[in-house]
Amino acid sequence: MAFVTFLIPCFVISTDIAFSCQNTGDFVGASSPGDIVIGGLFAVHSEMLRPEEYPIKPVIQNCAGFEIQIFLQTLAMIHAIETINNSTLLSGVTLGYEIYDTCAEVTKAMASALRFLSKFNSSEGVVEFKCNYSDYIPRIKAVVGASYSEVSMAVSRLLALQLIPQVSPVSSAEILSDKIRFPSFFRTIPSDFHQTRAMAHLISESGWNWIGVIATDDDNGRFALESFGVQAMANNVCIAFKEMLPAYLSDNTFHTKVDRAIEKIVKETSVNVIVVFMRQFHVLKLFKKAIERNVNKIWLASDNWSSAVKISTIPNIRQLGTIVGFGFKSGDISTFQDFLRNLHEKPADNNRFLHEYFTLLSVCAHLEYYDFQMCISNQSQDDLLQNVENKHQIWRDDFLNANIEPGFIHSTVLAVYAIAHAIKRQCKDRNCKDPSAFTPWELLEELKKVTVIDDDKEIRFDPNGDMRTGYDVLLWKEIDGHMEITTMGEYDPEKGDFIFEDEEKKKEFLGLKKVRSTCSQHCRPGQMKKVTESPHTCCYECVYCPENHYSNQTDMDYCYRCNNKTYWAPVNSTTCYRKTIHFLAWTDWFAVFLLLLSAFGVVLVLSISVIFTKNLNTPVVKASGGLTVCYIILFSHFLIFLSTVFFVDEPTEFKCKTRQALFGISFALCISCILIKSLKILLAFSFDPKLQNFLKCVYKPVPTVVTCTGIQVIICTFWLIFRSPFVKQNFSIPRAIILECNEGSIVAFGIMLGYIAALAFICFIFAFKGRKLPENYNEAKFITFGMLIYFIAWIVFIPVYATTFGKYLPAVEIIVVLISNYGILCCTFLPKCYIIIYKQETNTKSAFLKMIYTYSSRSAGSVAVSQISLDSKSSSSRATISDSCKSEKNSVNGNCHFPVPGQRLIKGKVLPKNTARTMARKRLSSI
Repeated sequence: MAFVTFLIPCFVISTDIAFSCQNTGDFVGASSPGDIVIGGLFAVHSEMLRPEEYPIKPVIQNCAGFEIQIFLQTLAMIHAIETINNSTLLSGVTLGYEIYDTCAEVTKAMASALRFLSKFNSSEGVVEFKCNYSDYIPRIKAVVGASYSEVSMAVSRLLALQLIPQVSPVSSAEILSDKIRFPSFFRTIPSDFHQTRAMAHLISESGWNWIGVIATDDDNGRFALESFGVQAMANNVCIAFKEMLPAYLSDNTFHTKVDRAIEKIVKETSVNVIVVFMRQFHVLKLFKKAIERNVNKIWLASDNWSSAVKISTIPNIRQLGTIVGFGFKSGDISTFQDFLRNLHEKPADNNRFLHEYFTLLSVCAHLEYYDFQMCISNQSQDDLLQNVENKHQIWRDDFLNANIEPGFIHSTVLAVYAIAHAIKRQCKDRNCKDPSAFTPWELLEELKKVTVIDDDKEIRFDPNGDMRTGYDVLLWKEIDGHMEITTMGEYDPEKGDFIFEDEEKKKEFLGLKKVRSTCSQHCRPGQMKKVTESPHTCCYECVYCPENHYSNQTDMDYCYRCNNKTYWAPVNSTTCYRKTIHFLAWTDWFAVFLLLLSAFGVVLVLSISVIFTKNLNTPVVKASGGLTVCYIILFSHFLIFLSTVFFVDEPTEFKCKTRQALFGISFALCISCILIKSLKILLAFSFDPKLQNFLKCVYKPVPTVVTCTGIQVIICTFWLIFRSPFVKQNFSIPRAIILECNEGSIVAFGIMLGYIAALAFICFIFAFKGRKLPENYNEAKFITFGMLIYFIAWIVFIPVYATTFGKYLPAVEIIVVLISNYGILCCTFLPKCYIIIYKQETNTKSAFLKMIYTYSSRSAGSVAVSQISLDSKSSSSRATISDSCKSEKNSVNGNCHFPVPGQRLIKGKVLPKNTARTMARKRLSSI
């Protein structure tokens, strides 16, 4: 019994607790003495034999399923220790080892761990229970292993009790990086986080997003599946199905669940990529069933089986499709291969694994390669005990070398060397031949600082106890009828990317993209995903990007909006296009037509100017107000025609400000001059004294024109100062930008037009009153028509302008300007030009006097009395004449007076015979 002490403040309690086994020596798989002993935990057998469904007695059973690959790891550990002992690394200190078989079972691994915890030099293998193990010297200083993460988790918790360093070459579960739960655990490989990230990255880069996953239902499989799920989600990869297989082959439901997994793979025809997180013997069973069902997929292999030779040599393995895997980084293992070639010369007395292997060689020697391999794996320890007696030892030199998985061997050697370097640091100032020179927890602190040289590179443990050595990217290829596992490149965990050995291998590897494994068709550029009722984001419909949106990559979740109003995109677009700039250009046929009309107007103005200049002293020109007034009016018409030029071509700030001001002021000047003409004509031919007096007061030509035009100048000045017109981009048309002038202030624009309209209305009133003037002086009638044309044009303009948009909006304003300008110009000047050119006989002073005399004769009296014969016999006629005289107020001092030929009555007075002729001369001179 071992003595156990509980340390409690103020008092001590003692008790005896012991753990022991019968024949504990048989429990050790391989051992060798040394000054410092290192433990090893390897699943040399794949399962533990169970006589009953559930154990009845706590007895450790024998195991079955000899695993060549893990047996090789034990040999790698032994080879590394022997190499170190034969070197100067530890300066005379020798390393020993004790290696135990866990049989892939946590229970048996825990029994081995208890053996490690037993006190040094304890003959009974007793484990002391203490509250403080600081001075405790266990049987071993460090442990290499275990083979599976599930086993490593359990063992690490137990070893953490004494902080015994545990360095695993293969346990990759991400949870083991947690130093709070596993403070003494280290590994010479990356964690599954990097492997699952590499897998998800490969899947995403290959264009796959709809995959299946199969894993073992143990801690390692569940943690790997969880980690991969996170990475897959981050890379927009969906898992179509997940199948979990029992962790132990002895499980009665194992084959049923394998059949169900294969059925799922066959049923999901759109899933062509399967990720497998399983142990090698699980994969072996799965693939045999898959070959029977003619399954052909792309298989992504985890580090557990990616380089498994016994799987690659399955008959018809090529029928399964393509196998891509991630294996632990390999290194130079040539010395280990030499070690294997001479292995048969080594004694097997202290190595039960080697002894068992020799026996298996004898039992299975008659079989071909694959069957030989299966024979070795399927023999139980009980069967070997029965068959070994009659078999002689046979050695197959090539078998072990052919089954080497370089990544596992390399990581195992690294684990041993990492411990050796930590021991070296610990033994600098101590005599390490004495096993009690240091404790495991002291070695643990040194192990955290260790640096190992591997392939001329320094590698060390990170704060999580992991070595980020990277992964080899493996591709299974058929060469000469045999499946070869070739290294295509590597995955760098630091960079998170693949590095290929050469372009040819890269091209070959990227050729996997030809295989399609998606839930939905890829959405082409110009389309986006539309989520369906499926819970998976990878299942979607492809819909076209709407107008003004685009997508330039495949499988985009949404379409980008054209980020500027100056760009547009049609439906199903892959890019945005710059909108076309539209304005009323010089080259536009309609603009050319309008400009030709304006040019014709200018020519017309110049022609009229020439005609009037040549006929300067004629009565028609003089009657038109004189050459000065005509020139001013014609100049204003010229400016109005000129203003239309500023409505054409690309708008600028100068054009926008100039065109309305030029038009408004010019039109105001034109109307002001015409208003003066109307007043002058009305004044000349008015017979009403009151009206004449009013017109004489109003008729001030120069002040009136200056004032009327000046008011418009003030309006335009305030408009340009406070709310000036500016260039505006109109986006109302989807695919174009209309460059137009914004008037700045609609109110100011309306006031300007309203003021012109007010002047025109006043002019219209005065002109209307003088509409019955003599034929040659009938300007008032034409001015009236001109003003009516102006009003009609601008009344129609307002609703048309308000409802029109686009580049032809300026054309609307040009049209109304031309109509109103042509209307006034033609009504004012063309009748005069017609008289000057075609009726020259009427354009004389005598003709004008005669015409005015006739008009004055007709307009002098208000009533014309026809000559009445005085018949004395008709009293009624006299009475009628008398009544007529009274009613017509043609009496003078109560007597009726009748004009004789050559006489007219004005206000009841009889005018002399030559008065009408005299008045005609005066009116002609006044005009």
